[in-house]
Amino acid sequence: MTVILQSALLLTLSNIFMTFAWYAHLKVLRGKPLMIAVLASWGLAFFEYMLQVPANRIGFTLLELPKLKVMQEAITLLVFVPFAVFYMRQPVKLDFLWAALCLVGAVYFTFRS
Repeated sequence: MTVILQSALLLTLSNIFMTFAWYAHLKVLRGKPLMIAVLASWGLAFFEYMLQVPANRIGFTLLELPKLKVMQEAITLLVFVPFAVFYMRQPVKLDFLWAALCLVGAVYFTFRS
């Protein structure tokens, strides 16, 4: 498996954990005390870091830091949109498409060399 693919796979998995850590408590722990939501989010974030740190170390062996960051941001959008639509039941808006196109442009300009 290539360095970029390894890094992208680990970043995708880490983003899944982090997206749930950041936002799932808004749905599942809505009526619970804030401290419960914070502790649950920290618990999920631990697993995110267990994947994100190796992903960045692997990716940095081949990619420059800006490329690694832009790849991570693009993966974040790919993870967040299905989460928002299917898990959080948020409506899809045309502005999401424009934002995604801006990120595609960022990926293009970062990786075009």
